[in-house]
Amino acid sequence: MPSTWKPNPHGCSTTKVNEGELQAQAWLKNEYYDLDLEPEFCYNTDSQHRTGMKQLWVEQYRPDTVENYVFVDSTQREQVETWIQEGSIPHLLLSGSPGTGKTTLAKLLIKQLDIDPFDVLYANGSKEGRKIEWVDKLISFCQTMPYGRFKVVLIDEADYLNPNSVQPAMRNLMEDYSQSVRFILTCNYPNKIIAPLHSRCQGFHITSVDHTEFTARAATILVTEGVEFDLDVLDTYVKATYPDLRKCLNLLQPNSQTGKLLPPSATDRGAKDWKLDCVDLFKQGRVREARTLLCQSATPEEADSIFRWMYDNLELWGSTPEQQDQAIVIIRNGVVKIPLMADQEINLAATLIELSNIS
Repeated sequence: MPSTWKPNPHGCSTTKVNEGELQAQAWLKNEYYDLDLEPEFCYNTDSQHRTGMKQLWVEQYRPDTVENYVFVDSTQREQVETWIQEGSIPHLLLSGSPGTGKTTLAKLLIKQLDIDPFDVLYANGSKEGRKIEWVDKLISFCQTMPYGRFKVVLIDEADYLNPNSVQPAMRNLMEDYSQSVRFILTCNYPNKIIAPLHSRCQGFHITSVDHTEFTARAATILVTEGVEFDLDVLDTYVKATYPDLRKCLNLLQPNSQTGKLLPPSATDRGAKDWKLDCVDLFKQGRVREARTLLCQSATPEEADSIFRWMYDNLELWGSTPEQQDQAIVIIRNGVVKIPLMADQEINLAATLIELSNIS
């Protein structure tokens, strides 16, 4: 999410504010559109107008309390509760797969700690955070006194911060302003964060919930929305998107507009959603067709995520623990060969052939 927002333009009342104020209010309230704009902005102060819009499920059901957030590890729940009780947090590095709740946990902490909206600076590491010029903006934010107890700098996708310029520049900032500023970094790949930042942050790895819990959460939302659904259809969505609950909900909502969950439509099967078709083909036993589709649709850059998807859906390769153990070894061998193969399609095809021959 970039550092500038614009609200829904349909009949909104407007109030001019500076960029930093708008950024903080917009991000915390989830009421703003995500566009690059001029230095002056307007935002909607008409609550009646806002409630007339159909809210995205991913925002509507985003947990905002510790009680509603699903912790896989009870120790992590106790740690978060302790931070809230003490009214303070250390610098944090939240890591985990996409859609597992890293940003949600960060927002939850900011809300529960009652951080003033003007004391929050949000940045996306894959966009403005890649430029060394952005550090000047960060320094200016850190240098001013907070409205409340302390300020929070939240950087999403911090693994995309430039490791040769931006990340090193943050080292001293974390130390020099530790009395008044806390940093929360979220990332999918913690190995891309330089060691000095690791040493200044408390690591907090968010583990994916298991398939059963993932399916239960999606099913609960469908029931709450009054949507009829077939478990096999829901399972197709789950297998294609696990462990990314955000993506799952974003696919379920448009396919539930009639009050009944429909099978994935052609409009869902974009370049990134070929997994929906693959899951259907694997379920039907059409392994060769599924393998061909997967190899044709996936890009070499997706190799790591494809093997992870195979591992997350072991039941596609075998129903018994012994068969799934075999699948894990085969998938591991395929991952090991990724840097050795000039053509990743060959490696992927060979791995799928071995998986389909598990007996």
